[in-house]
Amino acid sequence: PGGDTTNTVMVGGHLDGVASGPGINDNGSGSAAILEVALRLAASGETPTKHVRFAWWGAEELGLIGSTRYVQGLTTTQRSQIDSYYNFDMVASPNPGYFLYDGDNSDGTGSGPGPTGSAQLEQVLADYFTGIGVPTRGTDFDGRSDYGPFIQYGIPAGGTFTGAEGRKTAAQVQLWGGTTTAYDPCYHSSCDTMANLSTTALDRNADAIAHAVWTVAQVGDVTPPP
Repeated sequence: PGGDTTNTVMVGGHLDGVASGPGINDNGSGSAAILEVALRLAASGETPTKHVRFAWWGAEELGLIGSTRYVQGLTTTQRSQIDSYYNFDMVASPNPGYFLYDGDNSDGTGSGPGPTGSAQLEQVLADYFTGIGVPTRGTDFDGRSDYGPFIQYGIPAGGTFTGAEGRKTAAQVQLWGGTTTAYDPCYHSSCDTMANLSTTALDRNADAIAHAVWTVAQVGDVTPPP
């Protein structure tokens, strides 16, 4: 509760997984990370300037059904009151990269930049990772996860991603460590269990989410609790 509901920051991730596996990284990791941030925000006693709304989406794996239904079900006025949307889908891949949705299209590839304001959301996350000495790279706004319905309506979006079935390059191994194998070799398979996590990546991303929420929603002194 609290904050300006006509100026809402949304934070979301999908709660479902594929039928072939338990879905611990995809997307238990993102779901758990945003739940922890929600609990810390509630316990902080701070009232953000902007309203903060957390969402756990159903049926992402079936075609972004939950998030699409939500966004399409809003009135034009309700959609205009969403200041920004942060999406967190797979934030603890066992061979992680540290990718940010490329809001400003600085990579110059794929689908182009996100809606106006997305570059600023990306920069908030980039600043956090720079502060802990972890380099980041962009990932394309391809609409593959639950931010897709938001950007279709021009709502600024951002988020982090540690990689799925793609393979980490030799240059990325130099950047982040790991091996030249899939970021998540158990992507959409039965081995996506509790053993299929990088706790380091989970910790870093959860802290980055907290930093982004506290910053964008303008919470207190902009320092989230440890």
